[in-house]
Amino acid sequence: METLEKIRKTYSDYVLEHGRQPPSVYQFAKKLKIPEVEFYNYYASFDAIEADIWLAFFQEARQTVEADTVYQTYSVREKLLAFYYTWVEVLKSQRSFVTYSYNRLREESGTARADMNPVLRARRGTVSRSRTLDPFKDAFFDFARDLLAEGRESREVEPRPFVTDRYSDGLWVQTLYILDFWIRDVSKNFEKTDTAIEKAVNTAFDLIGRSPLDSLFDLAKFIYQNR
Repeated sequence: METLEKIRKTYSDYVLEHGRQPPSVYQFAKKLKIPEVEFYNYYASFDAIEADIWLAFFQEARQTVEADTVYQTYSVREKLLAFYYTWVEVLKSQRSFVTYSYNRLREESGTARADMNPVLRARRGTVSRSRTLDPFKDAFFDFARDLLAEGRESREVEPRPFVTDRYSDGLWVQTLYILDFWIRDVSKNFEKTDTAIEKAVNTAFDLIGRSPLDSLFDLAKFIYQNR
């Protein structure tokens, strides 16, 4: 664990000081004062280090909220809000690295149009195409599926044919939107990001929760079955 942390810390320091990844694993291992072959015992590439760091951000935020006894009493909507607020706080502690990595992934994936809607920008442009975020994405999907299953039990989430299985995808797009918004946020203490989180989550649950249309569908179904 000490070597893993040393590799991540040294890598983070290097990219922030130089604005790019190290030129080679050989030179990076030399900086760490370990044989190059030992580096590969932990990571296959520099992108793998970044992937691990992004995953660690998510895991820290999830573990923090789930360790709070009050969190267990929250509604599913409140749990997702708590996670996002905590996740942003975790990211804030390493904002320089997050900004560097996010922009690097965007550049590698192709720059989105400057006038693109922020939701579409988060979805199409860019980091969503990067495999560096795959471990984070997989872990988030597990988290989202757990929340959605709990939401179906509490009736906060309405199951709908052909759509229910896509709810997790929608929450992932929402996560990228929040990340993109926070990266660009210049408000004091990122106050606008807090507002964006609240509005995004409330809108999401308004969409996946029960609506008057669901009641109308149930009535139509009942009439059809009992005609």
